[in-house]
Amino acid sequence: MFFDQKFIEWVEENPIEGLIKAGQMALAKQKELENQQEWTDPEHELLWDASSFISLVLETNEIATGLRIPDATPELGVNCQELLKYIEDVIGALKGHATKLKIDSYKNRYNTALKNTFAYEFSQGDLDRVQVLVAEIRNHITENTSLEENHKFRLLKRLEKLQMELHKRVSDLDRFWGMVGDAGVVLGKLGKDAKPIVDRVKEIAEITWKTQARTEELPSGSQNPMLEHDENT
Repeated sequence: MFFDQKFIEWVEENPIEGLIKAGQMALAKQKELENQQEWTDPEHELLWDASSFISLVLETNEIATGLRIPDATPELGVNCQELLKYIEDVIGALKGHATKLKIDSYKNRYNTALKNTFAYEFSQGDLDRVQVLVAEIRNHITENTSLEENHKFRLLKRLEKLQMELHKRVSDLDRFWGMVGDAGVVLGKLGKDAKPIVDRVKEIAEITWKTQARTEELPSGSQNPMLEHDENT
């Protein structure tokens, strides 16, 4: 493997920045290997190695670039040219993506800080409770031995992104509601074994609905018609 385990783990924690770095490392190594006359086997192997890694990380993290790793052909030179272009295009796409994320982050910070702009506002008690629930969900996912590792990794990444947005004022609740869908998938895969996770996600959903209903000025005590309620409770 071209990339060592330590680097791979760093990319898992920082997929956008990590993939840009991975692509740049591969391009730099390819420059060292080229002989200015024809494509070589070491270049061919390097470019397939790096491109396969980049493609897998993009897929695992559901990062949309509109790019697809090229299909293999019998021609070494054609493969190398296409793979080189793929890596260069991914770097370009992700640099734009990273810039957009940074701009969105700045906008969200100011958007939620300005009192005159619309935002959903959690009470401090609800915010503290959500933080506890997220930590407990993370522990249950990490300790679960029935979930596939890829699915577990995706859930933990989504939890991480949710936790990054845990502020008293937020511009939208998309990531909070997204947890409900994730819990449904876990329930479908694990059945009763998913109860500790599902119960905590349900509590987050109830807090999220209460916050949304209050912000949208719905009558006090309004329940979300899309969520099931146990009339015996």
